[in-house]
Amino acid sequence: MGFKNKVILITGASSGIGRATAIEFAKLGSNIVLVARKKDKLEKVADELKKFSISTLVCQCDVSKKDQVKEMSKIVLEKFDTVDVLVNNAGFAIYGSVYDLTIDEIESQMETNYFGMIYCIKNFLPSMISKKSGHIVNVASVAASFGLPGIASYCASKFAMLGFSEGLKHELKDTGIGITVVSPIMVRTSFFDHTSFEKMPKYSPTSLSSETVAKTIVKAANSPRLEIIVPSIVRGAVWMKNTFPYLINPILGKSFKKQLDSTK
Repeated sequence: MGFKNKVILITGASSGIGRATAIEFAKLGSNIVLVARKKDKLEKVADELKKFSISTLVCQCDVSKKDQVKEMSKIVLEKFDTVDVLVNNAGFAIYGSVYDLTIDEIESQMETNYFGMIYCIKNFLPSMISKKSGHIVNVASVAASFGLPGIASYCASKFAMLGFSEGLKHELKDTGIGITVVSPIMVRTSFFDHTSFEKMPKYSPTSLSSETVAKTIVKAANSPRLEIIVPSIVRGAVWMKNTFPYLINPILGKSFKKQLDSTK
């Protein structure tokens, strides 16, 4: 798929990976739909995109609210008739043990990270099916493959995203519609600005830039693969964990549990 004049919808588009992804697609001549909760931040991103002479639509929407997603989809489809690439990027984490987190805090992560993706897919998939083309890119995390102490509820939401995507990929066989999950390691964004992370070191030396992940998302929108892990070398760690879980899981568990205990 060439991206010139295609319609790209990006959730969580007001900053970080979402903003960087909007810029990367705009460089290719795509029309961009920016979706997030904060309209003022979305408008700043839209201003940045003006230099590319493309059509941009700002949609204030909390993807965890299915009624808001339904209304947003009506606005988008009335303007563009279709979405060629749906990038489900909105997501966040709250750091803390399951014992310490409230049920509301755990639910809120699943509502945005997982159900937000579901709501968007359910509202835009019919138009993709009718024209027999399109691609869904779900932005997960390496946490979709590793259950880690301190972010168990976040991991659960990303495990769910990956499992749902795999099942849906089978259902979409021969429809002309693709689905690919992008799973990066730590990314330097506002993700860690949540107060629950205040006692943690923000970034490791191996953390990625938003631009690196955004370029992978563009690649994913044309990929037949189920999952692209960023950087690719980390796929080896996922293979090791799945092949030798009795060896890898205790090492990871001990390391992350030590970090969790140190924040209390």
